[in-house]
Amino acid sequence: MKEEIISELNNLSPGASREVLSFIRFLKHTRQKAAPDTALASEPMLRKDWLLPEEEEAWSDL
Repeated sequence: MKEEIISELNNLSPGASREVLSFIRFLKHTRQKAAPDTALASEPMLRKDWLLPEEEEAWSDL
């Protein structure tokens, strides 16, 4: 897949290459932003499991 992308990039004009770079940076930014949001959204659901005695025992060695 990466080789195919690189091959396509080699055939682009400088202006199109700048657009592709901008889009890649946009994708990275949105993915990085989404990861913490997902973690924060799932925390209340997981909290009930974290408070179980079984979980406390499982993690007590750390």
